[in-house]
Amino acid sequence: MVRGGVRVAKPTLVVHALAKPGPPSRAGFVVSKAVGNAVTRNRVKRQLRHLAAARLDAEDVRSVDLVVRALPAAASGRLGDDFAAAWGTALARLGAAA
Repeated sequence: MVRGGVRVAKPTLVVHALAKPGPPSRAGFVVSKAVGNAVTRNRVKRQLRHLAAARLDAEDVRSVDLVVRALPAAASGRLGDDFAAAWGTALARLGAAA
């Protein structure tokens, strides 16, 4: 997936996206120990899960596989803004590639 799709990097995360032929859309999250302790990592995962679910459930979005890798700055950064910007850029690039 990482080789065939698009990658968008922001200060707090990296989004890998790949368009696929049919539903359902899927999302995976990578939050390493570099982000922080277990409490911090789980908080970041919950935030990412919430942000991705809202975007993937939108009716105007085609089916995509999504991998979000949190960077160490995700523990204290502006995760929502970066995810929204990366999501928009990834979809635009997937649309141009299709």
